[in-house]
Amino acid sequence: MAKLAVLSDIHGNCVALDVVLVDMQNGGIDGTICLGDAIQGGPQPAQVVQRLREMRCPVVMGNSDAWLLSGIETDAERITPERRVKLNAVREWSLTQLNGDDREFIGAFEPTIRLPLEAGRSLLAYHGSPASFDEIILPDMPEAEFRRILGGHGADILAGGHVHLQYVRRIGQGFHFNPGSVGVAYDHEQPEDGFRLDPWAEYAVLTVDGPRLGLEFRRIPFDVDKLVRVTRESGRPFADQTAEEYGRM
Repeated sequence: MAKLAVLSDIHGNCVALDVVLVDMQNGGIDGTICLGDAIQGGPQPAQVVQRLREMRCPVVMGNSDAWLLSGIETDAERITPERRVKLNAVREWSLTQLNGDDREFIGAFEPTIRLPLEAGRSLLAYHGSPASFDEIILPDMPEAEFRRILGGHGADILAGGHVHLQYVRRIGQGFHFNPGSVGVAYDHEQPEDGFRLDPWAEYAVLTVDGPRLGLEFRRIPFDVDKLVRVTRESGRPFADQTAEEYGRM
């Protein structure tokens, strides 16, 4: 039997990542894979890089981390001018926190990763979809479109991030799942006015035991006050907005 921890969308939040790592240590995890968007966004980009180095796990390239390195917007039509100003300010600050080795480490993230599992199975990991880290796959996507995007890849289990939403959906004899977001979990159904982030880190554990499969979604609370304090002390722009989104103003 093997247990694989599947993480995604850490977004530079090492406070959240650290509670996940403790939970993994207590849960008998045999291996880990990260589905991207690990570094850019939060107050601790360098610390997350260090943790991933220590973990020695494969990491998928997400859209945010590709943009962090290149500055090239690949989904510009979805970003309002006001949000673009904020994103650019945080990106510029993030780059000041990373040295050359850090950037080289991020640049080695892979578009997709295929892992062999027990009983001849395999896992195909990506950020948005196997074709694009920008592609959005949601649980209510029409079946024909869902199968067009994910069918024909020769994997029994498929795992993607990007949308910060824990769910699983069958495809053929296998399934696609999203482990949610370690660093920026939120309720997708809440109104935009008064938007709040969740005070927990999300990830998934895939268990393979011969012909048996298991999938567990986990939510691990973290110290929001610590994250707000770290954000303010880091010098990251818009720290007050982070505090407000966690209800700590």
